[in-house]
Amino acid sequence: MSSSFLSLPNSDRFVLANATLPAIAVDGFVTPAKEGLIAADIVVSAGRIEALLPAGTAPADLPSADLGHGMAWPCFVDMHTHLDKGHIWDRRPNPTGDFPGALDAVRSDREANWSAADVRARMEFSLKSAYAHGTHLIRTHLDSLAPQHRISFEVFSQVREAWKDRIALQAVALFPLDAITDAAFFKDLVEVIVTHKGLLGGVTQMWPDLDARLDLLFRTAADNGLDVDLHVDETQDKQVLTLKSIAEAKLRNRFEGAVTVGHCCSLARQDEDVAKATIDLVAEAKIAVVSLPMCNMYLQDRTPGRTPRYRGVTLFKELAAAGVATAVSSDNTRDPFYAYGDLDAVEVFREAVRILHLDHPLDEASRIVTRSPADILGRPDLGRIAVGQAADLVLFSARRWSEFLSRPQADRIVMRNGKGIDRRLPDYRDLDPIVKD
Repeated sequence: MSSSFLSLPNSDRFVLANATLPAIAVDGFVTPAKEGLIAADIVVSAGRIEALLPAGTAPADLPSADLGHGMAWPCFVDMHTHLDKGHIWDRRPNPTGDFPGALDAVRSDREANWSAADVRARMEFSLKSAYAHGTHLIRTHLDSLAPQHRISFEVFSQVREAWKDRIALQAVALFPLDAITDAAFFKDLVEVIVTHKGLLGGVTQMWPDLDARLDLLFRTAADNGLDVDLHVDETQDKQVLTLKSIAEAKLRNRFEGAVTVGHCCSLARQDEDVAKATIDLVAEAKIAVVSLPMCNMYLQDRTPGRTPRYRGVTLFKELAAAGVATAVSSDNTRDPFYAYGDLDAVEVFREAVRILHLDHPLDEASRIVTRSPADILGRPDLGRIAVGQAADLVLFSARRWSEFLSRPQADRIVMRNGKGIDRRLPDYRDLDPIVKD
């Protein structure tokens, strides 16, 4: 574990003095900002934020830790992950690094190895990492073709209960929507989702009867009180644009639940008029979009011996400008879809800023891993700093954006309920018994 840059007071009531906060992630405290950053003293009492005060004005008689203008963020939200796939790279790599290779490798590994014990061990490893890095809320997609749906959702429910005081968890059933017309399977899948309080997901393709499949999806979600989270247009093929059909279907079915879509890569390949019309429909339908920049850059436009021409990400700025709720997330972690990653929202944020050009200015960029995904996931109590909220914070020695984005912030302090946590990361050797094929 890297040494921390300061020591927290050993007191039930104390001050985090001279802190720099991203203003977009703060509620109820207004003070002049520079590059979207504001200065404050944070008073913590009984594990909660008692007060946010102008820097240097906290009561002098309270124990204090001076951040020296270092940053304080709310704990992170990682709204699109695959905890069931994580950390299988060592036993099932993707030699080509492309999308077809990832599909084949995961399918083979799932069929051969994904017992309840295997899935749980890898989930636990991922959650230990995310917790140590400062994440508070995770939504994961679970591969849900039979019989895996029953195995993985049962494990997920157990893990969600075990981790409820550390990380809040949500799960989405991920399956190819060509299986939605298998009535027996789909009925059983919905039963599993409802039982385990999950979400209805899936992968859309340009089928001739796509509209009928989407109508069935939305009717089923409405009938069972389920929200929807879909994998959409994860391709550079500009002929593929199911996003438009999803927005039309949500409007056509008057679906009132929350709908989130991830990836939407092919949107960036469309002509301007087609892209604008689609974005306008997404905004009208109130569909949220999550971009997965690290995984998309890894998989998209990969051809042997050829440098990629495209970044593979969606039209993030255009969607946000149109009023669409947007965020970024980790996606896959050390599996055939993405060989790297550690569920570290700081890495996700840093890479998203670079890949999506979310800088110049950076004023509101921090929302993409804090309040925006929290709001999309229906948890407006998370992802922000406010009086009365739990003192769940991530503290950094970095004082300005250039400092924050230039290093991995390995000496960060993660606070939960006003106390610093043990930030030691799990050892990859812990996975050795299960990842050897």
